[in-house]
Amino acid sequence: MTAQPSRPTFGLDDFGLDDRMRLFGYVTAENRFAYLWLLRAFDSARSSYHVVLHTSDVAAALAALHEANADCPDPAQVDLPRLLDALVDWGVLDRGQDGSRATTLAEYRNRHSVYQFTEAGYRAHRAVEAVLSASMDDSTLSRLVFADLLADLNALAVANEAGDAEEVYRKFNRLDRALADIAERAARFYHMLGDLGRTNDVRPEAFLAHKDALLAHLRDFHDELQRYTPRLRAAVHDVEATGLDRLIEAAAEADERLFHTPVQRLDDWRRRWAGLRSWLAPPGPEQLSEADRLSDATIAAIGDVLALLRRVTEARRGGVSRESQLRHLAAWFTHTGTQEAAHALFDAVFGLGAPRHVGVAYPDPEAVASRLSWWEAPAVELSRSLVATGRAPGQGRGRPARLDRVDDRRHRLRGDQLARERRLADAATALAAEGVDEHRLDRSQTQVLLRLLDIALAARIGGAATVPLAAAAHGVRLTLTPTPGRFTTVRTAEGRLHLDGYALTVTPAQHTAVRRPELVPA
Repeated sequence: MTAQPSRPTFGLDDFGLDDRMRLFGYVTAENRFAYLWLLRAFDSARSSYHVVLHTSDVAAALAALHEANADCPDPAQVDLPRLLDALVDWGVLDRGQDGSRATTLAEYRNRHSVYQFTEAGYRAHRAVEAVLSASMDDSTLSRLVFADLLADLNALAVANEAGDAEEVYRKFNRLDRALADIAERAARFYHMLGDLGRTNDVRPEAFLAHKDALLAHLRDFHDELQRYTPRLRAAVHDVEATGLDRLIEAAAEADERLFHTPVQRLDDWRRRWAGLRSWLAPPGPEQLSEADRLSDATIAAIGDVLALLRRVTEARRGGVSRESQLRHLAAWFTHTGTQEAAHALFDAVFGLGAPRHVGVAYPDPEAVASRLSWWEAPAVELSRSLVATGRAPGQGRGRPARLDRVDDRRHRLRGDQLARERRLADAATALAAEGVDEHRLDRSQTQVLLRLLDIALAARIGGAATVPLAAAAHGVRLTLTPTPGRFTTVRTAEGRLHLDGYALTVTPAQHTAVRRPELVPA
């Protein structure tokens, strides 16, 4: 039976992967803070162009950090050689021998150890520092990047058509980094919004102070995304029209990564273009791009923020939130001195007491023999009001009051309703016959138009602005057709109604018969 060769993991064999993972051993060690400040001492010396440090130099650098930072350990109170040896074992530091420091023959024979960062150890330390210094609250969506994307795509098309491989590489690489930045920022931002909505410790003052800025930020980003999405899609098609294979070959030719074969570079740049195309212009007409998904996620985020705002305002309206009430109640239960006091508090809060005992006789006591036990005798029917309140049905309430129907008032209200509906039906018929562009609408026609607009706009799905909207009522049909760049104005009795990006038409509905309501005589 032959042993199967181990497969490399992300370009590393099993031994190389284990060595890389051991670089982070100091993060979970017992003296992890001492190791961290020791590596910061090496990093501080490296920033001053001192790469190789003797043990005394490390102690001096650590003492300087201790004077400036109270959290830094005192080098006189730590076992510095043991810490350095552990970092060498993990592969973070490299140890060498320096005989030039010896002043006596014994020192020369013993030699002095000097230490410096290994390349992988320095990267591991910088990665840990990046995590420790990362600000989780600094996550915003950049709406200004879309103009740069459009400009880079246009420049990429020009460079590819001219055969400038270096310019193609620069613009292509810049587009790849910009899209990666957008995806990373969006992931952090929506994760922050999710944490904000799921947290149990939302400070109403802080949220209410920043809600307007948050909603304005989401709205501006969504508007810019909607405005640039069709332009970016057209720019991607223009780049592909200049020759996609030539674009990939030019970028791979100018790529200076030495340890990648030409085939690997071609595959890498082809993969990057596929990712860029899926973000901005997917191949299928019905397939959503990542930009469209980002737009939908922005709309959903606005709804989540508004829902959180409603919860916060409802909690403030009552003076104290439900969460705060439960926390105080839990504190009361915790601080009760005796178990009897805890039971009394439970009864007072939740209104649960001992069961109610009632006694009811049989309607005919002689029908049941007195020698039968309760287990054998038939059950007695109990009314719900007797069990719930302890009072027999009808006891203490008297007869119900007489219901006054007031028929003349009901007829008058019904007549007013039918007259109003008839007036709206006549206004809708006139609106469909005369149109909305040629004359000024009266109050009834304006009311019909606003009701139809309300029905049509409420039927939007996911905030899509590319699907025609329609609504029918009072025998007419209103249609809103998306028309980018058009500005529709309707003159009404209350003023002017402006519709940006939509064409408005009102026609008689073919499937709806106009029913004229008749007045009912009083």
